[in-house]
Amino acid sequence: MQRIVIKLGTSTLTNGTTRLDRQRMLEIVQQIAHLQQQGHEVIVVSSGAQAAGRERLNYPDLGRSVPAKQMLSAVGQGRLMHIYSELFDIFGIVVAQVLLTRDDLSNRTRYLNARDTLLTLLDQRIIPIVNENDTVATNEIRVGDNDNLSAMVASALEADLLIILTDQPGLFTADPRRDQNAALIKSVERINSETYQIAGGVGSKLGTGGMVTKIEAAEIATRSGVTTIITSGSEPNVITRIIAGESLGTRFEVVVTRLESRKRWLLTDRIQGSIHVDAGAAHVLTQGGASLLPVGITRVNNTFERGATLAVFDPDGREIAHGLSNYNSDELQRICGKKSAQISQILGYSYGDYVIHRNNMVLLV
Repeated sequence: MQRIVIKLGTSTLTNGTTRLDRQRMLEIVQQIAHLQQQGHEVIVVSSGAQAAGRERLNYPDLGRSVPAKQMLSAVGQGRLMHIYSELFDIFGIVVAQVLLTRDDLSNRTRYLNARDTLLTLLDQRIIPIVNENDTVATNEIRVGDNDNLSAMVASALEADLLIILTDQPGLFTADPRRDQNAALIKSVERINSETYQIAGGVGSKLGTGGMVTKIEAAEIATRSGVTTIITSGSEPNVITRIIAGESLGTRFEVVVTRLESRKRWLLTDRIQGSIHVDAGAAHVLTQGGASLLPVGITRVNNTFERGATLAVFDPDGREIAHGLSNYNSDELQRICGKKSAQISQILGYSYGDYVIHRNNMVLLV
């Protein structure tokens, strides 16, 4: 079983036309349904809201102002989700709309909430369909946001694979629409300045992202331990063929493993608080690689929010770990020294049995 993020560009959804191509979308949905039936977890990051809005309003000439784009997104997002819902219903699959911005995945607390929601959807075999929340964006709608958003979602969910479907077969040695000698690059070991130089200027007319933004997304993903493939959405059965092991498009290899990526991030992130644990908790953390339970905490220092990076100290004052807290400082003050079964009774709610899960912890000893 793999966790797979699939980014669908506007050019893929319209199949090169000015309107959403329902037949092409059905072909993609059928492939995604097949993956879920095989036991894979699939997250879709979909563009196309503005294209759906233009179609619904009979292609008005509104210019390229930010309010016009946001209006088109507001009209088109519901229409896009309605189409997805009807198509997935054919296969008995429930879908859920998740609208995010970059800020949602940059702010630690909102990041955790978004991640928890997405993971819960996957646990229930519901396919999340993620899009940029364009209608409330305070900054200008930037080129390629959904490309980068797909990489951020893949990183947050520790996906195994990110597939970016576009109107090009992959990354070429030159722009294939200008140079007939351009050759497809099958594999990229590491993204560098030369990679970006090759990718410059390759983009479609309908979508907001060119090849450069897809390379940016691939860099974010591969640095988070997520293998990335950029390929053509018009290739027959492209998704199922990739999962079956066929070499399609351009494959970007991971730079670090997920564990190494997390360790690097936790070690460089600013410490926002600290907790002290008893000898028993220190032993199981350092020797057994266990998660930290509230019963083992003896003291909480500083004021911090849920999702803060904390330093963990043993009874001798030795710093033994860094990790992400599932509770804020006030909540920890109330539950420290208590058993996990008492959390809901004390707080009235629970974010889980663990204060710091072992997957979000790096040991320093």
